[in-house]
Amino acid sequence: MKIQTLKITLQDKTLVDISLNIDKSLALVGQSGSGKSLTLKALLGMLPNTMDCDLKSDGDFELVAGETISFVPQNPFTALSPLTKIKKQFFISQERQEELFLQVGLDSELLDRFSPELSGGQLQRVVIAMALESNPKLILLDEPTTALDPKTRVLILDLLQKLQEEMGFKILFVTHDMNSAKALCEDICVIKDGLVVENGKMSDILHNPVAEYTSTLIEANFANREFRK
Repeated sequence: MKIQTLKITLQDKTLVDISLNIDKSLALVGQSGSGKSLTLKALLGMLPNTMDCDLKSDGDFELVAGETISFVPQNPFTALSPLTKIKKQFFISQERQEELFLQVGLDSELLDRFSPELSGGQLQRVVIAMALESNPKLILLDEPTTALDPKTRVLILDLLQKLQEEMGFKILFVTHDMNSAKALCEDICVIKDGLVVENGKMSDILHNPVAEYTSTLIEANFANREFRK
């Protein structure tokens, strides 16, 4: 899947002007304000009416939010209604819900619970199960491990890798966390001020970044140099 053109403008100002090649798993990395969130909103068709978006893609499926594209938000604690049972927040049969819960490692009895009764890791698994409802071709991840403790973060990243191998969907992982990006994705695209700074294989760019901006991101995220070995 290639996003040939993604250009977002507000009046006469260009906010984002990038292209993305999502082969299997791509991390879109940049500091706050780099254009990551706008990119997500554009792909999901959620940009405000004041912004114009020119989006052209080339692949074996069309980009249709809720059908070929699913979304896993940053904070599982606010993604679900606290006043509605988990099973009432799906749009599929309970049998299918139970199948998805099994896939994400949850007991089906949790479907009868309310979200405040679940841990952060359980809630994130619920949200991932919801993202799988439509058997998507592409899943957009918006910092899905930020609100989790380190141990749970690793478990969720491992789960996403396992699910991808089983179901074959592509991943666009939007993050500023190079550690998580390295753990989950094969490729990386670094953006700054709405423009691509550099992109390529994750291992190549971590070991030999061309742009000073990328080097700064790496230095800020890794406390040691083990990844360079």
